Amino acid sequence: MSTERFLERYVGSLIDGERQACRDVLDEAIRTGVEAKTIYRKVIWPALETIDKLYRADRINVATEHMATRISRTVADQLQAYLPRQEANGKRILITCADGEPEELGAQMCADLFESEGWQVFFIGGGVPNDEILSVVGQLRPDILLIFGTQPIGVANVRKLIDLVRQVGSNPTMNIMLSGGVFNRAEDLWKEVNADLFAATADEALTMAAQATPRVPQVVIPGAPKKRRRRRRPPLLVGAGA
Repeated sequence: MSTERFLERYVGSLIDGERQACRDVLDEAIRTGVEAKTIYRKVIWPALETIDKLYRADRINVATEHMATRISRTVADQLQAYLPRQEANGKRILITCADGEPEELGAQMCADLFESEGWQVFFIGGGVPNDEILSVVGQLRPDILLIFGTQPIGVANVRKLIDLVRQVGSNPTMNIMLSGGVFNRAEDLWKEVNADLFAATADEALTMAAQATPRVPQVVIPGAPKKRRRRRRPPLLVGAGA
């Protein structure tokens, strides 16, 4: 069943700040047979992206963006109980994100969807220091570390976290995946910060994670000359998506 009409009505209600109208749209979708997982992927997620685009284009203000995001987070909390539960697949994922409310929501939705697919999910949200994330990686040894939705100003810290994880090597076969935020807007920026995987949407994240093979650590030969990494111009890191 097409979800386009639900998406259009939902986005309109979000922009108007109509909490009950948003709930009514999704209640109707469920009553007409749309699965909760589909609502996540085809209504709430694209609505989140639409709100972000409107805000960046100065077509809505901060107050509207905040209201819309908080409404969607409340709706996602309620909808999570309707997600199906597949059998455990034996894989673990650790999810962290930037401090902003949109990033928290996108990461939370990824956490819900991965859990629905049988992953053991650990969601630590934003505002966690890199050394503490590193400690959790060593304790839990997840198959994937998903870093979701950073703003341009946060790119340097993502690079620092990835470098720290690789240098310590407490979980060398773990893949690091990036999604959301500036990495969606700046092509190949995820490669620049040395991530292993990139997913533009929750659907892509689920698919890529399921297909990913354990990372093969690079072997450093003592005395061998280090390869120089080609540097890119700073505007890619600073100006992308700003």
